[in-house]
Amino acid sequence: MHASVFAALGDETRLRLVGRLSGGAALSISELSGGSRLTRQAITKHLRVLENAGLVEGTRRGREMRFRFTPGPVGEARDYLDAVSSQWERALTRLKSFVEAGADKTR
Repeated sequence: MHASVFAALGDETRLRLVGRLSGGAALSISELSGGSRLTRQAITKHLRVLENAGLVEGTRRGREMRFRFTPGPVGEARDYLDAVSSQWERALTRLKSFVEAGADKTR
């Protein structure tokens, strides 16, 4: 699951779409494409990738689809990165202790 979230957010256009949707309001494809050089079709394609990763949810309202941000997968990805970061911190602390202990022996 994390891989699809990271892959989806790895694209600048999709990251901008998530940024626009993170304000809380559900927006239509027309609203999301406004001020962009991308076509509605391109925006739709990016939204489908975000939707497949669980980052946005589309709801039909009349004839249009409205999309809203779903923060759960981002929180899960953040938790994963925090765990990896913690593992690296512990590994670097052990390495530092090992190097300092070796330096003390050579003095």
